[in-house]
Amino acid sequence: MRQFEFIRPQSLAQAISVHATAHTTPENAAMNVGEGVYLAGGTTLLDLVKLDVMRPARVIDIHRLGMDRIDRLPDGRLRIGALVTNTTLAYDPNVVRDYPVLSQALLSGASTALRNKATTAGNVMQRVRCGYFRDGVSPCNKREPGSGCAAIGGHHRSLHAVLGGSAQCIAAHPSDMCVAMAAIGATVHVQGASGERDIAFADFHRLPGDTPWREHALLDDEIITHVTLDAPLANARGAYLKRRDRASYQFALASCAVILSLEGGVVRDARVALGGVATKPWRALQAEQVLRGGQASPALWQRAAAAALDGAHDYGQNGYKIALCEQAIVRNLSRLAAGGAV
Repeated sequence: MRQFEFIRPQSLAQAISVHATAHTTPENAAMNVGEGVYLAGGTTLLDLVKLDVMRPARVIDIHRLGMDRIDRLPDGRLRIGALVTNTTLAYDPNVVRDYPVLSQALLSGASTALRNKATTAGNVMQRVRCGYFRDGVSPCNKREPGSGCAAIGGHHRSLHAVLGGSAQCIAAHPSDMCVAMAAIGATVHVQGASGERDIAFADFHRLPGDTPWREHALLDDEIITHVTLDAPLANARGAYLKRRDRASYQFALASCAVILSLEGGVVRDARVALGGVATKPWRALQAEQVLRGGQASPALWQRAAAAALDGAHDYGQNGYKIALCEQAIVRNLSRLAAGGAV
């Protein structure tokens, strides 16, 4: 059994200081060997430690540090503390009223028990569910840089991407919440030994490229303190639609978060983001460009869906995801335009 030091800091400053004193080498960064890691619901840290995929020297429990408020800002934005649970966020009156796409995404993910423990920052930071990453022995560039990607030539039907992949990694990002946040637009606020800074949500998660073990834009000594959602899109409806192998407790094969603003049958504005099909929460900017200014119609929905999956790469077993995701986008847009439930 591997051992680690368990620390429960009394303040955020202490947590950052303790975390900063644990160091690692670049070769071991993917597995967090010798590092300090933060413990918060939704990161799947405990699972990965049990599987020996992550081997931290220190586990820093931040559950008692506050950061669990949801505040409406004067400019209409919503600030969500890092430790707000998924259940609290899903049922918050501001979210239900102004960001229904986020509430629906949260409620479509995991079980009630898990949502009660998972946190906003933990969800943002959760790692992939690729079986080759989690088995601890297969070639995996996320876990052991330079070892290869077993998924590309192996089983990749359900948990692997058709957008944003590279020759080094095709693992799909697992979060439902993050897809909704990508559609809404948000800012991730972080704090480290050098102070505070803001990261645009669209830039927070990194594409795998040649360094798939670098999954996010956080520096080694930084921690997420809260996430601020952009102000709601005016006169808009939003919905999250998820396609999966079974009706509940399953990761998305393909999903879409759509926010649609119509005026006189014309699309004034739109937001589209995809999940289950990409290596990060995927904002479909090309689809949004197709939609804006267009006359609401099945033909427009089809063109937008095709644009959203433009450039998708079929690796073999997961090629069906392209058509599945396009169908989900068309259905979501159609129902929103009709004013009905998805």
